[in-house]
Amino acid sequence: MGGGISTPELAAAVSNAGGLGMLATGGLPPEQIRAQIRRTRQLTDRPFGVNLLLPMYLPGQTEVCIEERVALLSFFWGDAAPHVPAAQAGGLKVMVQVGSVDEAQAARDAGVDVIVAQGVEAGGHVRGSIGALVLVPLVVEAVRPLPVVAAGGIADGRGVAAVLMLGAAGAALGTRLLASEEGAAHRDYKERILRARAEDALHTTLFDLGWPEAPHRVLRNSVIADWEAAGCPPPGQRPQEDEVIGQGEFGDMCFPVSRYTAMPPSVRFAGDVEKTALYAGQSCGLINDLRPAAVIIEDIARDAEAHLRNLPKEICR
Repeated sequence: MGGGISTPELAAAVSNAGGLGMLATGGLPPEQIRAQIRRTRQLTDRPFGVNLLLPMYLPGQTEVCIEERVALLSFFWGDAAPHVPAAQAGGLKVMVQVGSVDEAQAARDAGVDVIVAQGVEAGGHVRGSIGALVLVPLVVEAVRPLPVVAAGGIADGRGVAAVLMLGAAGAALGTRLLASEEGAAHRDYKERILRARAEDALHTTLFDLGWPEAPHRVLRNSVIADWEAAGCPPPGQRPQEDEVIGQGEFGDMCFPVSRYTAMPPSVRFAGDVEKTALYAGQSCGLINDLRPAAVIIEDIARDAEAHLRNLPKEICR
């Protein structure tokens, strides 16, 4: 949900519907993070969180979240330990997303409050190599009694019910909320998600400009097809590496976007959306409509509760 895809409107809508909205602010200067937090506060009086990407970490990002007293500060892709004491001393809960048991135990030892176990079927950048069905219970057992949130492959109430049965305390949704009215993904990007099959979500390292050697899951497009047709050459030898496919904006920055750029297309992207990094998890195969975020959250919660209540009857049939 990074790269300008998450918005205060989306985070507030999720929180107002009973979820915990998150602002994805990796790479944003502190004062722009402050502006997003304050805009979100204008739209909701419910708790919400801020996510920071450690490879793009900028000095002052943690401090501004403490100053603005967000409910939860989330970290991904690196060692969050140096940030935990100050955040907790400021009254914030700290969450870290992991892709393995070892990472989960390191986060526990750093004193975090919540751990997100991200299965390999997730969209965007993917930390580990294990599916959520196996990873979630492994992490739950390894860090008990810390609460574990499941991520990867969850797009409906059935998925939420399933990870609760695995011992998770909750579920994190990304791809499902890309296809929401409040999300700032480009309209063509959202339409691609609605048309996609689970098989279209490829795990790769191809879109690496700006974030090298970081595996991710994206929808297949012509850039991937051209690269595969060329025999999957390494960086520096890939087809049309110098091609500029559009103009992107992030925060107050405007920049040319080339093939293989890690930045996804937001509503402010101008160019060939089909050739961009279209991050999506395998749960895209479960998504076929574009709805307000509040409706998505409410329907998922209602459906999850119904499945959990009816579970004994279903098993006994």
